[in-house]
Amino acid sequence: MSLILTEETPPAGYERLIFAEDPEAGLAAYICLHSTVCGPAAGGCRMWNYDSREAARTDVLRLAKGMTAKNAVAGLDLGGGKSVIIGNAKSDKSEALLRAFGRAVHSLKGSYYTAEDVGISPADMQIVAEETPYAVGLDGGDHGSGDPSPFTAEGVFQCLKVGADEVFGSDDLTGRRVLVQGLGHVGMSLAEKLHAAGAKLIASDINEAALDRAQRDLDAEICATDAVFETEMDIFAPCALGGILTSETAAKLTAKLVCGAANNQLAETSVAEDLRARGIRYLPDYVVNAGGIISVASEIHKTGESYRTARMASVAARIREILDLSNTTGKSTTEVADNLVEVILDQTKAAYQEMIA
Repeated sequence: MSLILTEETPPAGYERLIFAEDPEAGLAAYICLHSTVCGPAAGGCRMWNYDSREAARTDVLRLAKGMTAKNAVAGLDLGGGKSVIIGNAKSDKSEALLRAFGRAVHSLKGSYYTAEDVGISPADMQIVAEETPYAVGLDGGDHGSGDPSPFTAEGVFQCLKVGADEVFGSDDLTGRRVLVQGLGHVGMSLAEKLHAAGAKLIASDINEAALDRAQRDLDAEICATDAVFETEMDIFAPCALGGILTSETAAKLTAKLVCGAANNQLAETSVAEDLRARGIRYLPDYVVNAGGIISVASEIHKTGESYRTARMASVAARIREILDLSNTTGKSTTEVADNLVEVILDQTKAAYQEMIA
């Protein structure tokens, strides 16, 4: 099969953007390396039925930049990257396609590590790994970390409790109305944790089977997808795709706290200020949803359980730090988090320059 790799010129501030295609295998994918300042780029592979190649390009750029921030704040010695495969994960996925993607990843010679994301499972990644050692999030083996979703959900849950303590004066979630938007692997895991904590769960998804399960097993109230921002809630947990918080939806939101697993929740950076002006606490997504990449990083670095445990504990601590700095400076939590990322990247660059001098 013929794999074709095309280097595209990325926007300023990005390192590489590659379009990979293998017509015989049905592969059309983007791989983006935003930054390798802190180490090899790492970020999952998403398979999504994008409307166009340009839409896929836009998404991979946004996601890769977010991974740089996520990995830097979590202290993982990894840079930021992402990949997206264009296609319907239910009907277009094949072993040939996944193997072709694996060959594309391998061509980058370890500058990028891939793992599961939306539309890609640990079983899929195992096929990719047959073509490259730079596929992680695998089951089994000496260092296999498995599905990163439960770790992501646990990190979000711990941060949500920190946010609740800040906003409501207690991290007790009993009776709190929490709307979980998106019941995929991470969203459902988070919903289970919220139910166990006594929260009054509200669920929204296009997947009827997932909604049925949430209603049956978690006593969830069902919310139509087009009624999310008209629904009364205490906490909003976006766990679907990004860009759902716009100036318009932020103006409608009834929640006092936003904490969810979705990447790139803010359609524009300015929405963070819209939320702050309304007294809504937004916990930056790339900080709270770092649990999955922490799990994957333990596999990349071939470290043990202690690595995951220590860094998972630091996720909620970092959110506490960001909230405290926001209170002290009057800046939005997003601005505070972004400033922390800049400091980390600048310090890493300076340390490297000193080392080679």
